Amino acid sequence: MMRIIYRNIVRAAATAAAVLSLNSCLEKNPGDYILIGDGMASVSDAEQTVNGIYKAMMSGALYSGYLTVCQDIQADLVYAVQGNSNTYGNIWQWDILSTNSEVESVYAGLYTVIGRCNFFLDQVEDLKASLVDDDLIEELDAYTGEVYCARALAYSELVKCFCKAYDPATADKELGIVLRTSYFRKEPVRRASLAESFAFIISDLEKADALLDSEYDVSNTTYFTNAAVHAIWARVCLNMQDWDGAVEHSTKVIGSGTFKLASAKSYYTSDQTYLDYLWTNDASYEIIFKIGYTSTSYGSATGSVFLGFTRDYTYYYPDYVPALWALNLYPSGDMRYQAYFEELQTGYSHRLSWPLLVKYYGNEGLLAQNVFHVCMPKPLRLAEQYLIRAEAYCRRGEYPKAGADLSTLRESRFSTGGTIGVNSDNWLDTVSDERVRELFMEGFRLNDLKRWHRGFTRTPQSSSQAEGSSLKVNADDPLFVWPIPRNEIEAPGSEILPNESNR
Repeated sequence: MMRIIYRNIVRAAATAAAVLSLNSCLEKNPGDYILIGDGMASVSDAEQTVNGIYKAMMSGALYSGYLTVCQDIQADLVYAVQGNSNTYGNIWQWDILSTNSEVESVYAGLYTVIGRCNFFLDQVEDLKASLVDDDLIEELDAYTGEVYCARALAYSELVKCFCKAYDPATADKELGIVLRTSYFRKEPVRRASLAESFAFIISDLEKADALLDSEYDVSNTTYFTNAAVHAIWARVCLNMQDWDGAVEHSTKVIGSGTFKLASAKSYYTSDQTYLDYLWTNDASYEIIFKIGYTSTSYGSATGSVFLGFTRDYTYYYPDYVPALWALNLYPSGDMRYQAYFEELQTGYSHRLSWPLLVKYYGNEGLLAQNVFHVCMPKPLRLAEQYLIRAEAYCRRGEYPKAGADLSTLRESRFSTGGTIGVNSDNWLDTVSDERVRELFMEGFRLNDLKRWHRGFTRTPQSSSQAEGSSLKVNADDPLFVWPIPRNEIEAPGSEILPNESNR
């Protein structure tokens, strides 16, 4: 087992460059670690291929950039400021085309991850059959479990972005995603149904669960564990309206004892609480899975559009500032406000002073290297699991249990108090507000509105850009579902059908 522990330490320092192609992204090079002609001839080769999967997740198209921020910028959490650089301007104004570069990049980035997973899975059984050392076989099985987990996560992000909200009554008739199961074998390039797509994700999670032993679950890790499998599974079940499954899998994570909510009452350093440290140093017992960075290998500057300090290193020039309605959701004593926002002076001619999003100000270790606004993405956190289980309990009519979960989360975030109750009349608004408070700008809001079948209205706020500040989006607007990139639809051999939003 020491071999497995050692390779996980080594993996965190892997530094190869990720490559994205924006031609048809369903035919991918497996990565920079292993040439196709060499394949996977050893467990060391397998490790390098898995490293390539994690490296692909560093891409600015995914968790450190577009996949995380574009969905929430498109929703109702932020406003574009007068004088902004127009970064993501078409996303914010709901002028989203099938040729949009961010949409293309997210699609391509997720299929890059899937392609690297398939490269591994196509060859792993032959490699395993050649091994006689039980320790090596166990190590390879662990890698295989991680790969199935990675592929399930990538496919779950694709359905989140490019498919309608799941309805069990109609899912077999709705368009899902292109399911690629092999790197080397030719497969039809057509979309499965939404039901088939979710069934495939669940199948991958079942395989990962069987291969990853919960005995080796750890917090704050940069590789997939059994706990990560169940955290993704809980999220998928919530999106599938499988309330029992959401409770079951979130409970496995919450009840494992491996993870602990970051406290706003206890101090990690003389001036930072555990909650502060979660965001300033990207480390916490709360983290189920994060994407590991080093000073020489890291993703995009997630916080740049919310701060813009590097423009002159004197003032802040945010492209987007938090919506006032969202800021007003945080009651007195909620320490997430202090951890996420800070009143700062902008350098624009209008001199707007506003609570800017400092959640992504930057990892302190990287700031010391003059790397600004770069944070390690944290796709899976314990806090989300409490929110998932609370919502599922509400769907089952178990409001006291839901209130207990929300209270547990809030009490860890409040300086004092935090207890809250829910009932049949207020539960959806209560859960919605709590998800905004906790998950602000982590990439959940647009999908939440889509699955709740809710729209929203923007009205201008101080120094907001005129274009886009007056906007009414109805529930189930087609652009809650991103268009399939045109280059995928028009690629030779493609049978991919477009979404309603395709233009």
